[in-house]
Amino acid sequence: MNKTFLYPKLAASGIKNNRRTYLPYILTCAGMIMMFYIVAFLQGNSFVAEMKGGEMMQLMLGFGVVIMVIFSAIFMFYTNSFLIRGRKKEFGLYNILGMGKRNIARILIWETVIVYISSLVVGNGCGILFSKLSELFLVNIMKAEVDYEFHVDPDVIKMSALWYAIIFLLILFNTMRQIRLTNPIELMKSENTGEKPPKSNWFLTVPGILLLAGAYYMAVTIENPLTAVFAFFLAVVMVILATYMLFIAGSVVICRMLQKNKKYYYKTNHFVSVSSMVYRMKRNGAGLASICILSTMVLVTLSSTICLYAGEEQMLQERYPRDFLINAYSIEEEDVSLVKGFVNDSVEKYGEVPQNEIEYSYISIYGVFDGSSVVLDPTNTDISSNEASTLTLVPITDYNKIMGENISLARDEVIITGVRSDYAFDTINIKELGSFKVVGKAKDFIFRGDSAAIMAPEIYIFVSDIDVLRDVYEKQFEVYDTRYTSSLHNYYGFDLNCDDDTKIKIYEEIHFSAAQYQKDLYNAGREDEWCGVRTECAAWDAAEFFAIYGGLFFLGIIFGTVFIIAAALIMYYKQISEGYEDKARFDILQKVGMTKREIKKSINSQVLTVFFLPLVSAGIHMAFAFPIISRLLMLFGLTDTAFFSVVTLLCFGVFSAVYILVYLITSHSYYNIVQQG
Repeated sequence: MNKTFLYPKLAASGIKNNRRTYLPYILTCAGMIMMFYIVAFLQGNSFVAEMKGGEMMQLMLGFGVVIMVIFSAIFMFYTNSFLIRGRKKEFGLYNILGMGKRNIARILIWETVIVYISSLVVGNGCGILFSKLSELFLVNIMKAEVDYEFHVDPDVIKMSALWYAIIFLLILFNTMRQIRLTNPIELMKSENTGEKPPKSNWFLTVPGILLLAGAYYMAVTIENPLTAVFAFFLAVVMVILATYMLFIAGSVVICRMLQKNKKYYYKTNHFVSVSSMVYRMKRNGAGLASICILSTMVLVTLSSTICLYAGEEQMLQERYPRDFLINAYSIEEEDVSLVKGFVNDSVEKYGEVPQNEIEYSYISIYGVFDGSSVVLDPTNTDISSNEASTLTLVPITDYNKIMGENISLARDEVIITGVRSDYAFDTINIKELGSFKVVGKAKDFIFRGDSAAIMAPEIYIFVSDIDVLRDVYEKQFEVYDTRYTSSLHNYYGFDLNCDDDTKIKIYEEIHFSAAQYQKDLYNAGREDEWCGVRTECAAWDAAEFFAIYGGLFFLGIIFGTVFIIAAALIMYYKQISEGYEDKARFDILQKVGMTKREIKKSINSQVLTVFFLPLVSAGIHMAFAFPIISRLLMLFGLTDTAFFSVVTLLCFGVFSAVYILVYLITSHSYYNIVQQG
């Protein structure tokens, strides 16, 4: 035989003979490349970039590309370990028959090349095929105009070829390292080598329990959404470590407990399955922990992104209580009249009349609560504190005008209401500014929808008159460095009964008028006379708003699908590898009198005992993660916890159905393999 074609032929023959494991691996690698192509294609798509909100969408897709590469590398390394473990006996036979490890390395190189090219061709082909469909789906999410022009991005193909070539090369080096460090006899026996149960189980179990309890405690007790941002990532790491520790150590403990239960253990199906599991539980634990983590990632990703996307209209209304929001950095009548003057001129230019107007003066200061006292010292205003809050002071006259009330307050009296916060004391002592009596709770109020109000809890304090605001403004300079001082504001909002295009034109007029007036004052050397103004328009910002939540939803669908495929493939390889290991054992048991029906019962007992544990554990993880995820969603403006809970339960139900389907398929594959004996 020509040596030129010997190694490629052996490599192709090895893949063909092991097609039960290699075909799912190639299809999965192709799926990863397809997902990479789609995300990278949209990230660099000029049509998406030209859409309103497209820059924000492409920024998010850029993070998706990075995550896709990292996850692909980790997952492909993991699944490749199943392939190589099943091939070691074959490589050992080659070695004994006189083939050196360099020759085996050449076979591995050709196998890697074949798998790489096959995955790349299929993956990029499917990516190109589905890229336009994905683009249309993304455009629909962003509520933009559709473009039906189809094109292929060669740069993305080159990029996928490069990144996945690096991943396959690293996998090849790792495989060659394993073969090089193993002698032929070990390779021949590797398939039949069981793993001993970990000896020091409590050294893994106790830290695992403590880590998991700590993560659960953080998730349940943290109230401040800003604190939740930092705590969430720490809790995720703690849960991952704890899950691996408890699955590796705890699974051994469970098997030993089952062995001690004579009524359970001394039954044909239970005896065989438990005895089989206990000798390889260390690897079982790691695999089951991976399935559990991936299942939890699916639930968290899909439930949160679906919830954000489904609730984006409601969140847009909360973020923008009126069509137009004008925030002037002054409460002086001359400045307020000036701002409202050019706002009304712009509105009248298009023949429109402001409706549902709202206007009030306020000042917002930041403080840390200590009981009924508020500390404004900047050295104590730790933004991650659970007691930290924004205090917004509003004159009672403005409250009465908006809410249709007729409340009078003395100088030292206030009424209070809160946004994601509650105040239960009879007095509020702002140490550096004075003490006030809380004489009542305010009714509902038209809260500001700006980002500052969304990011942290806020307490609205309605005071006797506007002079209190001026006093607070003056006194804060005694407490704060100038970097921490707050401005006095006049908040003005209104709706217009016209289409979005007209609203955007009016907003552009208002924005231009504000900028032009400030420029004229600056040129005249009178820039200090300008109070400053921030203008916002719901119609103008809607596209970027939808891009953020639509982008999260799109990435949630992509990564949710990838995580489900990953979990399913791990389950499949786990069943296949253990099926080949158990094949000889069940063959012997059948020869000594065990029936096929008893074998099937034993298989079902083993699979049911093991494979539903990750699903239950993922459900428990999700239940404890629910409070902290709810806090994180508040930062995006989603405050409807009941809606999030319904979406989470629906996601868990659908995922459980998919999980059961995968279980039935993998259990059938396992049964077919052991029955071949």
